[in-house]
Amino acid sequence: MAGKRYSVGVDYGTSSVRAIIVDVANGNELAQSVYAYPSGKAGILLDPKDPNVARQNPMDYIDGFIMSVKGALKQAAKSKGFHATNVIGIGVDTTGSTPMPVDQNGMPLMMQKKFAKNLAAYAWLWKDHTSHEEALAIMEKANGKKLPYLVPYGGVYSSEWFWSKIWHCLKTEPAVFDAAYSWVELCDFVPGYITGNLDPHTLKRSVCAAGHKAMFSEKWGGLPNKKFLKSLHPKLAALRDRLYDETFTSSDVAGMLTEQMAKKTGLPSGIPVGVGAIDCHHGSVGAGIGPGIMVKTMGTSTCDCLVAEKVPETIEGICGMVPGSIVPGLWGLEAGQSAVGDIFSWFVQAFFAEEGAAAHVRLTKEAAKLKPGQSGLIALDWNNGNRNILMDPRLTGLLVGQTLHTTAAEIYRALIEATAFGAMTIVTQFERHGAKVKEVVTCGGIAEKNPMLMQIYADILNRPLRISRSSQACALGAAVFGAVVGGAYKTTPDAQKKMTGLKKEVVAPNPANVKVYKKLFTLYLRLHDAFGKKSYAGSMQALMKELLEIRDSARAGK
Repeated sequence: MAGKRYSVGVDYGTSSVRAIIVDVANGNELAQSVYAYPSGKAGILLDPKDPNVARQNPMDYIDGFIMSVKGALKQAAKSKGFHATNVIGIGVDTTGSTPMPVDQNGMPLMMQKKFAKNLAAYAWLWKDHTSHEEALAIMEKANGKKLPYLVPYGGVYSSEWFWSKIWHCLKTEPAVFDAAYSWVELCDFVPGYITGNLDPHTLKRSVCAAGHKAMFSEKWGGLPNKKFLKSLHPKLAALRDRLYDETFTSSDVAGMLTEQMAKKTGLPSGIPVGVGAIDCHHGSVGAGIGPGIMVKTMGTSTCDCLVAEKVPETIEGICGMVPGSIVPGLWGLEAGQSAVGDIFSWFVQAFFAEEGAAAHVRLTKEAAKLKPGQSGLIALDWNNGNRNILMDPRLTGLLVGQTLHTTAAEIYRALIEATAFGAMTIVTQFERHGAKVKEVVTCGGIAEKNPMLMQIYADILNRPLRISRSSQACALGAAVFGAVVGGAYKTTPDAQKKMTGLKKEVVAPNPANVKVYKKLFTLYLRLHDAFGKKSYAGSMQALMKELLEIRDSARAGK
């Protein structure tokens, strides 16, 4: 093929889908286009009777692919020498675990008239927490029987994940469960739809979603066996035959773009599409992940990813250790926090709605003037539950140390610090089990927009922070896999070396700040364990006074 070659990366986020077009020789981004999901509130279908419900309309995913790719191609056409015929591959990443019930042809049940108004027949978004009871029951069954299924997760299972959601559907909406022939993750649905292979029996399933969210491992023959599933519910055991026994990495080809989708988008038909994966995993690839490098994808929530050649048998409370889930050939380790940007947005929307986004700017400027510890505040970042390491969606946020003189900027900074302390618990947990974090690379909107936050994270993590060169790291990671399946590179690391990079700026820890934050982190851990662990046997009596001591020292300049 003459001339330059390009790949397309399509990134499905919580409220929109973004497509980018990338030069496979160097990772330069020619164009991008964003399609906001039109359904619900910012793309999310809610239930006023249950705040744990978060569903999405699968039609938004289909329209989103068409419109975002079409828009990106239109923009790229303005670049000299670009032509759609030189696109060699497509990569796709999505939120996860976001499973949906489908019929025998792999089409979402909500497309049937009788289920059009039933939210259970839609996609169960990652942040849907309705299945917390089921997650707890799965843990009790697996750990009580000393089965291996939860070993990669350190003995825990989440309400955000595959089996919890399916079981909850069975218990609360049996008509939907009974009508569903199978269940498909969003990262499998999109490649299947655009390649014309949605048959649940032949659809190529992602090892990323399967291994990190569905207890899949080749060690025990794939998904949990029927005996275990039957102990949860007989219908779950029967469903296993209609799921899958094999998984694939994103360097594997899911299929070829159909002529129908080619006409609707403007791409050539027959180009290869990579097997999908979860967004933060592709974001890590787009940010240049390698052994010893933790990539933090920071947005409404965060996802922390590591890769390693070897891993311990288990790390308590993480989102799994799966071979090939991030970079083929290496183990992929995932952890994260279920709310970060969402916490800051909640605070602004709840108390400064009339200011809108300007409130973030004002509060950030005011909070940046404060020294670590000066507010006398400390918070727990559990406004949307705790993903790692406690894996408990029934936990809530907490703010300690308020006085009649506490300001909004002080609270805003304390909330940012809380999310950084939460990140530090994850780093500590990884390293306690021998998974070393030598370097931290960040990507996502928050990392790009908020230098104050980045400094706080560098000080609390006590590590220099780097930022991905691309502001669209997830989409770039998808484009990297598009280049691999398109034949431009033999391996993912080969593609990363050419297509990814970091910004020159390095956010270095401030030694004076590090010293104060180490004291505050010990207090955070006491709150963390007291409210999050049954085994806690310490005392909270002195904590408020210790906060005051730190506050007074900070204000005195000591």
